Amino acid sequence: MSTSSNLQSKSHLDTSPASKLPSSRFTFWLVLCAMVLLATNMRAPIVALGSIAPVVQDALNISETQIGWLGAVPMLTFAVGALISPAIGKRFGLENTLIAMIALLTAGMIIRTVIPTWIGFLSGTLLLTLAIGFANTLAAPVIKQRTPNHIPLITGLFSLTMTVSAGIVAGVVLPLSEQVGWQWALGGWSLLGIFAIVIWIFLRLRLGSSSHQTAALPTSGSSEISMWRTSFAWQIAVFMGLQSLLFYTVASFLPSIWVSQGLSAVKAGQMGSVFQFMAPISILSLTWLVNRGRPIQALAVVAASLNVIGILGVSYFSTDLAWLWSGLMGIGCSAIFTLCMMLFSLRTYTTNQSSELSGMAQFVGYLIAFFGPLGTGWLHEATGNWDLPLFIMLILMIINVVIAWMVSRPVMVDGRPA
Repeated sequence: MSTSSNLQSKSHLDTSPASKLPSSRFTFWLVLCAMVLLATNMRAPIVALGSIAPVVQDALNISETQIGWLGAVPMLTFAVGALISPAIGKRFGLENTLIAMIALLTAGMIIRTVIPTWIGFLSGTLLLTLAIGFANTLAAPVIKQRTPNHIPLITGLFSLTMTVSAGIVAGVVLPLSEQVGWQWALGGWSLLGIFAIVIWIFLRLRLGSSSHQTAALPTSGSSEISMWRTSFAWQIAVFMGLQSLLFYTVASFLPSIWVSQGLSAVKAGQMGSVFQFMAPISILSLTWLVNRGRPIQALAVVAASLNVIGILGVSYFSTDLAWLWSGLMGIGCSAIFTLCMMLFSLRTYTTNQSSELSGMAQFVGYLIAFFGPLGTGWLHEATGNWDLPLFIMLILMIINVVIAWMVSRPVMVDGRPA
């Protein structure tokens, strides 16, 4: 595999006015700053709720089932946002759409704190997670259009910021709620949304609109590609979906699984932290390797294989190495997510195609992921142990190794050589 700049040799085929703007260091840093601020808003509202769910439950006098719905809503709204965002982004422009979605996300955070009722909290959560669904999808095409020569770097930093900000929020939101109350502890993060809006408006004014885009393809006789009829699109959708299914399942049940294997509750909780804390190491390493021109196919297969080894370790190997099995899954999940974000840009010819591939893959992927925690919880209740859920997860992760090899081949979305 060649370097990332060679992988983008076809990026000139996007003939939108914005893509003709001269590349500059100023553009690079402006886009990087905008992406970092966007990323800080995309996980914090969700993670923050999970960290103080019992506090919110008591304050609003709601049931466990209602808290469960608040945990399930994000994956459904992510999927809906992914489905409809490409068309809206194409119609109104990527930057315009993202500015509106950041405003909607910020409004959602404010609504669920100033209206301290079940309906208010649910409404705010629906709005902010729908906005995040849009941002999940439209981030890749913005990176492709504005910084086509720095796709792995910007994508890696974007993914890293989401992970690090989520970790910071998870650690500080509970003690913060004890000092200023749960409403300020949750709603205070809306300040980051306001900062992001300002930067994105500045970016829009300086770099122009991306609303008028054409989708030139390699040959004059080619027609626009339908992602729903493309084998590559389905491969990356399943690849991302199985990764997300493992991630959300492990995030929900890993401490409980380790307790059933004989670890104490404290150590089991630490294994959940190990799983989460491996993400920055994984993303930084992956970004560095891709920028150094290492084969994406090898990286994808290794990342998927780490998930297999991790599941095997959790299921059958010594609990003395619980930190290793948990960490390997953390590395594998984060690497696959970041690779998918890169491939949305690297394997498409135009910004429109990147948006459509991102939307289609994330719609299918989050629908797959939605059934991970639900199915795992149901099987555990039905069988009384974790053996069958873990075995099924192992089979799915083995399948994902094969899909990793297929989806990371050096070909474009239409099957042409990259």
